[in-house]
Amino acid sequence: MPKDKLTAGEARRIALAAQGFAAPRPAGPVAKRQLVKLVDRLGVVQIDSVNVVSRTHYLPAFSRLGAYPRELLEEVAWGKKRPLFEYWAHEASLLPLASQPLFRWRMQDAHDGVGAWKGVMRFLRERRDFVDKVLQEIQARGPMSASELEMGQKGVGGWWGWSDAKRAVECLFWTGELTTATRRGTFERVYGLPEKVLPRAVIETPTPSREDAHRELYRQAIRAMGIATSKDLRDYFRMPVEGAKARMAELVEAGEMIPVSVKGWREQAYLDPAAKRPRRVDATALLSPFDNLIWFRERTERMFGVRYRIEIYTPAEKRTHGYYVLPFLEGDALTARVDLKSDRKAGVLIVQASHAEPWATDATPVRLAAELKLMAGWLGLDSVRVEKKGELAGALREAI
Repeated sequence: MPKDKLTAGEARRIALAAQGFAAPRPAGPVAKRQLVKLVDRLGVVQIDSVNVVSRTHYLPAFSRLGAYPRELLEEVAWGKKRPLFEYWAHEASLLPLASQPLFRWRMQDAHDGVGAWKGVMRFLRERRDFVDKVLQEIQARGPMSASELEMGQKGVGGWWGWSDAKRAVECLFWTGELTTATRRGTFERVYGLPEKVLPRAVIETPTPSREDAHRELYRQAIRAMGIATSKDLRDYFRMPVEGAKARMAELVEAGEMIPVSVKGWREQAYLDPAAKRPRRVDATALLSPFDNLIWFRERTERMFGVRYRIEIYTPAEKRTHGYYVLPFLEGDALTARVDLKSDRKAGVLIVQASHAEPWATDATPVRLAAELKLMAGWLGLDSVRVEKKGELAGALREAI
């Protein structure tokens, strides 16, 4: 039986183990089954189109498995016999196919205009004739992108400048009436009918009740995090506040979450009873800004003592650490952060700025340099260049 009081270090190592950072990376080539197993373990991988270094959905597997073949992710996400599908889970996300029924309540909320989905319901109702034409086109012609649906007005501001066709297919995606058939070219989503894209076994799976689906998503969240507060758990799949307390209480009652206290944490914590509890974690990993381990910034600060913010939308002159900054996980601590950019034409991974946390050691630049070289090779780049900005730059340039 786990003890009911944990140190901050114990909690941090439990979380790292749950996220796949306590085990060594594979010694040989990474196989498809290892990638699928990792996504099953995480439960969700966030998608983002920003391609300054690499689109974020490629990075969590690199952080945990090392230099795996990038086309493997494309195969499991958008190939013919894919084990993953896309939906809105923690923002736009890739998820195991088995989770599709668990999000039908959210699809129904989008259809009904519950909470933040009011705009979706309004568009679908006000433009029903147009939406039906879009559906008919995809039914008749097969999967299509928004740009192939040359119908309605072009985008002129509002809704991110989306055209009417883009609004229609996105709303239908959110309600579950369309799903992602594949991605093309510059990451353009191609929309298809779920019954044509997803396996029959998934389509025919009965829809669980809202309560059962929420309970299972909280089970997945605590397994993926190892230890978490109620806010951490809600954030993982962006769960509503309504019903959260009751579902968590049911999992505690069933022995599937154990209430514990963590030194320095103000809020009640919950522990996965099956969580591994390593005495030591010796990871080295560059983390995407949208990595599951750090995407909830409040939890990142509580667990690692680091206030991390992505500064893409901050004016250049007001940025503290840079445009697209990746924290460096060393051991069980975040010891540095680097502002990275892939110069694909020149074949160079550019470290535009490099900063050390107060507890970084002399080993930090050496271990970070090795990880940057590994990343450059994985991205198909020939070298790493360290610019002079940041107090870690000198030592890092020397290590490179």
